[in-house]
Amino acid sequence: MPRLEGKIAIVTGAARGMGEVEARLFAEEGATVVVCDVTDDTGQRVADDIIANGGNAQFAHLNVTDEDNWRQVISDAVGRYGRLDILVNNAGISGYDEEDNLGTTTWDRLLNINAKGVFLGMKHAIAAMEQRDGGSIVNISSISGIVGQDFIHMGYNASKGAVRLMTKSAAVRWAEAGIRVNSVHPGLMPPMAGGSADSDTRSAMMANIPMKRVGDREEVAYAVLFLASDEASYITGAELVVDGGFTAQ
Repeated sequence: MPRLEGKIAIVTGAARGMGEVEARLFAEEGATVVVCDVTDDTGQRVADDIIANGGNAQFAHLNVTDEDNWRQVISDAVGRYGRLDILVNNAGISGYDEEDNLGTTTWDRLLNINAKGVFLGMKHAIAAMEQRDGGSIVNISSISGIVGQDFIHMGYNASKGAVRLMTKSAAVRWAEAGIRVNSVHPGLMPPMAGGSADSDTRSAMMANIPMKRVGDREEVAYAVLFLASDEASYITGAELVVDGGFTAQ
């Protein structure tokens, strides 16, 4: 039996990158996936492609910083499918390639999207999950939420560190309600346009990875899949690092 058979899942930032891979994998594993993103055309294409390949999906426009938008997306999903089983808070922006690594405007944008967006998602997903017998939330943090880095805007480290501790707070608070909340911390991944460190920085990072390679987005997606599934039924408040051993040093 597929690992998410019959589950209803929302995945944010699912129009490309890790979020897209997660959404496609969830659909392959039997979930009905609400593909959420601010990029309508590419998000709709992901949902359409999932359907064309025999899966169940729909697209929903979602600006994760907009609480009313969150409320509407979750209300629509519950109204259409009767419940919400899984939320993957994947949407986020990078702190690389900023001209001013102490810029206040960048700080506000990073915290607003990467931290507040996760908080709002948990707030409204938990309310929906409390109406039934629980659910699973997986928040995508980063190794940047565990260690300090001198080549990135500190707002990125702060935002991903916030995701790490918000996850633990929510896990403790809603454990008795049957809602599990865990975080995944990817390390160095393939570059995406507009959101990756320069080649020299990436080379320096690579030198410090014990496995001596970049990770695959699929490797992150399978970690997310495990935590979202019933296989992880006794796991909450955990942080699963997918980094080739970087933070083990």
